[in-house]
Amino acid sequence: MSQMFCFQCEQTAGGKGCTNAGVCGKKPEVANKHDELTCALIGLARAASRRKTAPETDALVMQSLFATVTNVNFDPQDFDAFIQKVTEEKNKLGGAKDFAPEALFHGDPDIVSLRTTLLLGMRGMAAYAWHAYVLGKQDPQVTACFYKGLKAVGEDHSVDEWLELLMEFGKTNLACMALLDEANTSTFGHPVPTKVTTTIEKGPFIVITGHDLLDLKQLLEQTEGKGINIYTHGEMLPAHAYPEFKKYVHLKGNFGTAWQNQQKEFDNIPAPIFFTTNCLMPPKASYADRVYTTSVVGYPEMKHIPDAKVKDFSPLIKQALELGGYSGDQYRTGINGGNELMTGFARNTVLGVADKVIDAVKAGAIKHFFLVGGCDGAKPGRNYYTEFVRQTPKDTVVLTLACGKYRFNDLNIGEIGGLPRLMDMGQCNDAYSAIQVAVALAKAFECGVNDLPLTLVLSWYEQKAVCILLTLLALGIKNIYIGPSVPAFFSSNVLSVLVEKFNITPISTPENDLTAILAK
Repeated sequence: MSQMFCFQCEQTAGGKGCTNAGVCGKKPEVANKHDELTCALIGLARAASRRKTAPETDALVMQSLFATVTNVNFDPQDFDAFIQKVTEEKNKLGGAKDFAPEALFHGDPDIVSLRTTLLLGMRGMAAYAWHAYVLGKQDPQVTACFYKGLKAVGEDHSVDEWLELLMEFGKTNLACMALLDEANTSTFGHPVPTKVTTTIEKGPFIVITGHDLLDLKQLLEQTEGKGINIYTHGEMLPAHAYPEFKKYVHLKGNFGTAWQNQQKEFDNIPAPIFFTTNCLMPPKASYADRVYTTSVVGYPEMKHIPDAKVKDFSPLIKQALELGGYSGDQYRTGINGGNELMTGFARNTVLGVADKVIDAVKAGAIKHFFLVGGCDGAKPGRNYYTEFVRQTPKDTVVLTLACGKYRFNDLNIGEIGGLPRLMDMGQCNDAYSAIQVAVALAKAFECGVNDLPLTLVLSWYEQKAVCILLTLLALGIKNIYIGPSVPAFFSSNVLSVLVEKFNITPISTPENDLTAILAK
C-alpha cells in the first residue's frame, strides 16, 4: 500500500496525520505493519483473557508494543516476524479474532481519540517495562494491564468508561516507572550529581544512544582495556551519574545533543554508533555503515546485535579500532555554547537535601519550582523551552528530565543556597523521581501537590510522553503546560475535557506563561 495513517508523534504532518510517508522517515509499508501487529496483539489479548499466559508471551507483548514506538523500528521484515510470533502465541491460547486494522483510527472522533490515547500510552509503558524486564524485574499488575488495555482497544466503551480506563492505566504506569527505578538503582546504584564533558578525546571511540543501561554496562565491560572510549548520546547522558558506571574510566563524556540532530552530528563520524532503543532516524550514507541496532530497534540493511544474556559487541569494537576516531581532541558544545553538562539529581539526591530546600522555601529564597522536561523534536517552536528556562527568575528552581533538556542543559543559570538552579533528574522514566520529590514536598508543607509552588511545563514527541502525562493526570496533578503543539490524537472534545478537569494549558510564549504562572 502507498497510503498510511499515523498521528502518534508531535511532528505528524500538518498536525493531523501522516498519510503518504512518516515525517519520522517511516514508509507506508511499515506504518501499515504497525497497525497489523497492533491488531494481532488485540487478538492475542482476547485469547489470553481465557487462559494463563507464559512468560515468553508476556515478553513478546512488551517487545511488540515497544517496536511500534516512533523511531524504533523501520524494518518491515522485523514486523513480519513479530506478527507471525504473535499469531502463533494466540493460537497456542486457543485463538481469537484479530481487530480490523481499518477500524483502529476510524469512527467517532472522540472514541478514536480516547482509544488511541490508551494504545499509545501502552506503547510507551512497554518500553519502560522492557527495560525493567531485561534487568530481571517484572510486575504482574503491569503485565496484566497490557492484556486488559489491548483487549479494551478492540471493544466498544462509553466516553466515561474510556476515561476510567485511561486513569487506571496512568496509575499502572506509575507502578511501571517505580519498577524500572528499582531495577536501575538496585543494579547500578542511586545517581549522584555528576559533571559531564562534551569534549571528544582523540583516538578510537563508540557512541551509545537510547535508554538501555544494561547494554551500556556490557559494552563497557567488553571495551575495558582496549583503548576505546565510550560516549553517551541523547537519553544515555544520565548514565554518567550511576555509581556502577563511574568505575569505567573509558566512559568519557557525552557526544552531541538530542536525537533530532543526529543526522548532522553523526555525519562522517569516525566511530560506530550503537542504538539501544529509539530514537533512530534514517541514517545518512556518510555514516550508515557504522550504525548498529539491538533489541527491538531495526532499520533495513543496518547491522544488528542479536539479543543474548551477554551480547557480543566484537563487531563494534573491531570497527572502532579500524576507524580510529578523531586525530585530535574535539571541543564540542551544547546548543547554547556550554561545554559541561550536569546530571544525577534523581529523587535520592534531591530528597537527601530536602531540608535545605524546605528551609529555602520557608525563608523565601525559593519562590517557585518548574519541571521543564519531556521529549525534544525537530518541529519549530521548541526554542520556547530554552527561553523559558533562561527567563525563569533567580529565586526559582528548574527540574528537568528526558531529552528535552538539551534545549537548555548547557546553560548556567546559577545557584540558590549552594544548590544549582537547574537540576537534571535523568531519563524520561525518571518522571518517577520528580513525582516522589513533589509528594515529599507536599507532605513536608502539609498540602496537596497542586497547592505547591510547582508548575509542570512539558514538551512531548512520542509515546513515552503520553504514558507519563496519563500518570500525572491519574494522580490528579493539574495546571500542566504542554507543547509545542497539542497532540493530534486529542479530539476537540477530549481536549476540552482535559482542560476543564485538569486545567491543561497549551504553551504560548515564555513571557506570557511565566507571568501567568507566577501571578497565581
